[in-house]
Amino acid sequence: MHKRVWWVILTVLGVLILDQVFKFWVKTHMYIGEEFNILGIHWARIHFVENPGMAFGLEFGGDVGKLALGIFRIIAVGFLIYILRWLIGNHPRFGLVFCFSLILAGAIGNILDSAFYGMLFSESSYHGGVATFLPEEGGYASFFYGRVVDMLYFPMFRSVWPEWVPFFGGNRLEFFRPVFNLADTSISVGVISILLFHREVFKTKPHQLAGSTTAGATVIADNQPVDGASEMESGQTEEE
Repeated sequence: MHKRVWWVILTVLGVLILDQVFKFWVKTHMYIGEEFNILGIHWARIHFVENPGMAFGLEFGGDVGKLALGIFRIIAVGFLIYILRWLIGNHPRFGLVFCFSLILAGAIGNILDSAFYGMLFSESSYHGGVATFLPEEGGYASFFYGRVVDMLYFPMFRSVWPEWVPFFGGNRLEFFRPVFNLADTSISVGVISILLFHREVFKTKPHQLAGSTTAGATVIADNQPVDGASEMESGQTEEE
């Protein structure tokens, strides 16, 4: 098996294990809304929330939207696997492969939540009582209607928008406001890294990327004369 394939597998499994272990602990040890500071830092917190929608707590279209989102995620994962298979064999820079591996791992991590958590856990409640894993009465939702567990919260800056700011004037300003998880982080790191360090992939055609791995061999081959042609040139020189 190609060495890059093993690195992709290890990256995806590593992110998935960390993400799911963290979510499992939060789900079975905290109630919704509970929080505590990380290492005593007031702007770095573990804050348990659940969301039925997209990354960073965004929601879309109720139950129908959630099902559509689940189907879209599965299609996206299939597309990412296709891209990775192509990159492993054709792209010379492993950094790009690693970035797409992070995105794939994050996408799978959130799919697992929405697909299975509703069947595996009891309902999490506010202010008392934590969820049970594999409850006798069954889970709180059916397949693909579970909620994603989020817990990372970094309110580093809090203020109020000036009154003169359109739409936001007078409202609370908080950075960074969304609560997210390790899967979201993996996706974000992968996407941002591609935009910062691998922008050439958006400017290069697929056949050029594929050809870059054999460019050296092609140049050498083009510069080597064919035996027949070499002999003809030699004969012409002698006649002259």
